[in-house]
Amino acid sequence: MTPITPAQLDWDEQGRPHSRVFDDVYFSDKSGLEETRYVFLEQNRLQERFAALPVGGRLVIGETGFGTGLNFLCAWQLFEQQAVAGAHLHFVSVEKYPLSHADLQRALALWPELQPFAEQLLAQYIAIHQGFQRLVLDNGRVTLTLLIGDVLEQLPQLDAQIDAWFLDGFAPAKNPEMWTAELFAQLARLAAPGSTISTFTSTGWVRRLINAAGFKMKRTPGIGHKWEILRGEFLGWPSQAPAPPPAKPWFSRPPALDGERHAMVIGGGLAGCATAASLAARGWRVSLLERHAALAQEASGNPQGVLYLKLSAHGTALSQLILSGFGHTRRLLEHLHRGLDWEGCGVLQLAFDAKEAERQAQLAEAFAPELLHLLDRDQAQRQAGIELAHGGLFFPEGGWVHPPALCQWQATHPLINVLTHHHAVELQRVDQQWQAHDGDTLLASASVVVLAGAAEIRQFPASRELPLKRIRGQITRLAQTPASEALTTVVCAEGYVAPARLGEHTLGASFDFKNDDLTPTAAEHAGNLTMLREISEDLLHRLGAETLAPEHMEGRAAFRCTSPDYLPIVGPLADFTAFNQAYAVLGKDARQVPDTPCPWLPGLYINTGHGSRGLITAPLCGELLAAWLNDEPLPVPASVAEACHPNRFALRTLIRGKAPAR
Repeated sequence: MTPITPAQLDWDEQGRPHSRVFDDVYFSDKSGLEETRYVFLEQNRLQERFAALPVGGRLVIGETGFGTGLNFLCAWQLFEQQAVAGAHLHFVSVEKYPLSHADLQRALALWPELQPFAEQLLAQYIAIHQGFQRLVLDNGRVTLTLLIGDVLEQLPQLDAQIDAWFLDGFAPAKNPEMWTAELFAQLARLAAPGSTISTFTSTGWVRRLINAAGFKMKRTPGIGHKWEILRGEFLGWPSQAPAPPPAKPWFSRPPALDGERHAMVIGGGLAGCATAASLAARGWRVSLLERHAALAQEASGNPQGVLYLKLSAHGTALSQLILSGFGHTRRLLEHLHRGLDWEGCGVLQLAFDAKEAERQAQLAEAFAPELLHLLDRDQAQRQAGIELAHGGLFFPEGGWVHPPALCQWQATHPLINVLTHHHAVELQRVDQQWQAHDGDTLLASASVVVLAGAAEIRQFPASRELPLKRIRGQITRLAQTPASEALTTVVCAEGYVAPARLGEHTLGASFDFKNDDLTPTAAEHAGNLTMLREISEDLLHRLGAETLAPEHMEGRAAFRCTSPDYLPIVGPLADFTAFNQAYAVLGKDARQVPDTPCPWLPGLYINTGHGSRGLITAPLCGELLAAWLNDEPLPVPASVAEACHPNRFALRTLIRGKAPAR
């Protein structure tokens, strides 16, 4: 991976931005607003298309070149003026050189009439890093997905159907890489039937290349100093071009379900609450079933979790998911009470041995310093406020979170009905409805059910084959002292310690693969103290922890739920036996892609297996699951969605020619 490069700008006398890289302006020196509205909104007929959206309907706009966000804000303003209350706008935009927050704020200050929309964008324009970044605006009515990186690396990974294209890179003469046959083929691959397209340029070779990709372009009178511009419509994939490969049936989207949009989510932890919130934001009525007396009572119930990124310099699926999930969660936290529910105090990962130091050096080369940077020992001690034996890697946007507060906030949507003391023991499908039972008691029924109850979902026959495992973890709670107040950031080595919340530091967490008893043990408290000693002898003394008896310490234990590849399990579930029969040929030839439709279990979805990363991956996976259910643009690259798909395990078993484990 290569770090993203922020836009390098110069500003003219009127305060307008100019790109140094492309030696070009971001918008017209006459009237950027008028040009945007004419070239992109009017030519794509957005006023009438927004007005025609029904309740629950949506329009998806795709854009090449987010720039200052002017086109997005103008589209949002028009959508707000024209669309009914229950409609949704999805805006997907690629940007290789994103503006810094300060530059974006300065640029958007030029347009006072867009201020209400610009303020919402700026409030969520946080932790914007490479890859897919999902921003949820206007209480979920508007969704912005930024693809940060090179357009020909990002668009091939997009799984979406685009209704209108804004082609808005810098001028072809200044930025020819944004005006290629390869790019236009991607626009065609992603275009919905009847998709429209417009651009400010009228260059002949650009028009011919877009036409060759399957669009019908025509010149139309321009605006201002533009004599002509181009607009067009997608006619269909050109017959003379090789068709893009079809989606593999086991990763394709299940048929849409008819009837009332009512979902039953089983499990009231981070994954369940995130799923419920993402569905409710799209107009779904949600019954959230939790077997305990309140939400977030198991692994999501710790007083402090760490917003920490364990990344790879090689762009693995897990690393991409973590980077996108971190940004999404970090933006959600802006809705919570800072200091009580979360604190963006940063996270310091100590380079406790040579191998870890080498890994950190590789990461520092692969990512921008705004995400992570190396600190030597003296710098690390100044950052943390305590003495340390090592320097390390600092994540300035990280921090700690009180997970129950995030769960509670997500579950407060008026369309979510939280049903505590509801222990779903059995699932049945009757008359196109899923029914959850506890013995003879019918708890709830809905057309869609989402299993978000960690490893407990293996009690249901439909999800019994998923290879989930439980790992016991125990945290230790230590009372803050006047001396420990010096700790100003989360510090991690093999374990972690966080600055105090409500007068208590959280220390942890142990890993125990064998113990099924959730009673906290003195042995694991002692182990946590050993981890604290490895983090900082100084902090150990400041807390007076060397004199504390482990058997008298306070803490809690819970089970993490993980998968064999450490990726969560998110998406629609297939009938396991029918899947093996439908795709048995893969056992003989893994390169085969049968056209047999996947035998989905109608309306059955999974969101689980987040392990110790639930704070970072669960909220984004709620968005991913909602996108599966609503046939929306996915918030992660297609390869990442496939890597998290429940079908991946059955697929691997078939390809390896092994009999399914029972």
